Amino acid sequence: MMNAIETNRLVLRNFRKEDAADLFAYLHRPRVSCFLSLKLEDMSAAEAEAEKRSRSDEHIAVCLKDGNKLIGDLFAVPGKASDTFSVGWNFNVNFGGAGLASEATRALFDYLFAVKQARRLYAYAEDDNIASQRLCERLGMRREGLFKEFVSFEKDGEGTPIFVNTMQYAILRKEWVTQGEARIASVDTEKIKKEGA
Repeated sequence: MMNAIETNRLVLRNFRKEDAADLFAYLHRPRVSCFLSLKLEDMSAAEAEAEKRSRSDEHIAVCLKDGNKLIGDLFAVPGKASDTFSVGWNFNVNFGGAGLASEATRALFDYLFAVKQARRLYAYAEDDNIASQRLCERLGMRREGLFKEFVSFEKDGEGTPIFVNTMQYAILRKEWVTQGEARIASVDTEKIKKEGA
């Protein structure tokens, strides 16, 4: 099992059974269609899902450092090549707008590149999931392609699948490292300017 990762405001850790209620809070009504298959009907289903996730490193609980409240989750699934991971995120909408998703995913990317020795990370975002597209771009991921009518998560009133367009984003370890150096240089430059003022 993975060791917990701490950021300024968050703890990334394995799921626990006691996360069930917080997991239910955002999976009883998934906000985006790609999570409809994970919809939890009741607390019993939430308890079973939290228990299942607690036995794997693929799903990572994202908790507030103060109070240990689960506010969302990340996933990192190894691809066909052992140095490649499919990544994604799902957060409780009540904790949006504070940069917590960015903070959590940056920590995950650091972990995957440094500890798991990932060479490449990739993510999918449906064309109506603007929040995920923006997060990919904030993370410095490249939009690699658009898959037209790629996948269906729901059906119309007559039972016909509704296919959605899906974008693929990716980033290489060397790109992440270069960005990190640029972020550090930017912070150092700002610090020098403030000290010189």
